[in-house]
Amino acid sequence: MKLKDLPKEERPRERLIRYGVDNLSNEDLISIIIRTGSKDINVKELSSKILAKIKSINLLSDLSVNEFKEISGVGTAKAEAIIAAIELGKRVTNFQIEDKLVINNSKKINDYFASLISYDKQENFLVILSDNKGRLIDYKIMFKGTDTASLVDIKEVFNYAIKERANRIIVMHNHPSGMVNPSTEDINLTNRLWESSRIIGIPLVDHIITNGKDYYSFYEELNKDEA
Repeated sequence: MKLKDLPKEERPRERLIRYGVDNLSNEDLISIIIRTGSKDINVKELSSKILAKIKSINLLSDLSVNEFKEISGVGTAKAEAIIAAIELGKRVTNFQIEDKLVINNSKKINDYFASLISYDKQENFLVILSDNKGRLIDYKIMFKGTDTASLVDIKEVFNYAIKERANRIIVMHNHPSGMVNPSTEDINLTNRLWESSRIIGIPLVDHIITNGKDYYSFYEELNKDEA
């Protein structure tokens, strides 16, 4: 069935106008991005094929142009349109972070910053700086690791904090496996960071491990009995 043969209320663009973008399915959103189907299937059916290639929508950003083109009906232009849309979404998220407020709890930190690092197949180590009231000063992905570990230079972390005149540090990294429980290496690194922060006088507020949605907070774990 061609898209024009679908009832208007089932067409992605009409649904966006009528119900708003928040109420569109992933299939509808991809349909709007790629615009057309192929000679054999309509755009909604092609979008469904694209989604079938991945286990989770979070994994869509992992696909390269060539991997998208392995899907019958997806050419270079459609693959590039999807990749560009994903990158634009990341940049919009980054802009929102830069214009935001007080970061005063682990959930808020995960909500704002997880998208910066959670979709990478490698571990990324993000350092977030704030003033003594928890207001964001700056943030930076300082280290990229292998599939299983980040290579973190603690001296560089605190040099960055001192340079930006930060009063507090929060660190965050992703687990490409999707599991957020800390490894022995994560625990050892956190202990070293806490000890260094005590000596230097710039407190480490939290170390958060994220998969994009779920997270593990060393601060919350340490204080869970007091909650």
